[in-house]
Amino acid sequence: MTVMTSIMRPDQIDILLDAMLAAGRAILEVRDAGPKARQKGDGSPVTIADERAEAILLAALTRAAPDIPVIAEEAVEAGHNPQTGETFFLVDPLDGTKEFIGGGEDFTVNIGLIHQKRPVFGLIYAPASGRVFGGQAGQGAWQGHIDCRLCDTAKEVARTIMQVRRPDPQNLAAVASYSHRPPQTDDWLTAHNIKTMVSAGSSLKFCLLAAGEADVYPRHWPTMEWDTAAGQAILEAAGGRVETLDGAAFLYAKKTQEKPWLNPGFIAYGGQA
Repeated sequence: MTVMTSIMRPDQIDILLDAMLAAGRAILEVRDAGPKARQKGDGSPVTIADERAEAILLAALTRAAPDIPVIAEEAVEAGHNPQTGETFFLVDPLDGTKEFIGGGEDFTVNIGLIHQKRPVFGLIYAPASGRVFGGQAGQGAWQGHIDCRLCDTAKEVARTIMQVRRPDPQNLAAVASYSHRPPQTDDWLTAHNIKTMVSAGSSLKFCLLAAGEADVYPRHWPTMEWDTAAGQAILEAAGGRVETLDGAAFLYAKKTQEKPWLNPGFIAYGGQA
């Protein structure tokens, strides 16, 4: 991997996609057996599916890009915070754990790459539906479909180019969370005269914008960097953008603040009106 440009080669991407399929199988096996959750220190739930999936992804990242440090959700919770330079991976092995525990299907496996505080590469896989999304700065975005229980290699994925759509300012479709919708978000939706609501969980909200299935995603509830990195990279590769609530660039590597890796609120946009 070339750290200066942070371009992921096709062979590296295939290694990571294969690992995401394996992680998806592990997650679905736990779901079928009946997931049992416990609380982490921050009060959020975690299951053995999170841990099994993360172990698979970390092993693959060591193979694909051994010189790039990895910040992974469950490892951070366990106290493992490796030193990071200007380039590092962010991993969320099971985004949407509450959806997963509750029997929903909008949970995802996420890998994002940060370079100079910006997300430059992302992969997202939704094991329950089989939808997979990828994007890389300067290289565009794509989507596909693969059943991780029937296929174990990324070479089976047929990829379709993906771009945001041009929105109709009079008929905007917003995507919002099932389980994380504070009053501020509802107020924002009302103030911006949103006509259509599309509900989705986890990082799939970014992917719906990237695929041209919605126009805007407001988020006033806290997230962590590993929740958003892959989705932002894919959305921006498809022609969208993400800003803080006051219109500033939405940046990463917030490791020295009071709560490391915590994101502010943001608005994610598809195409330009």
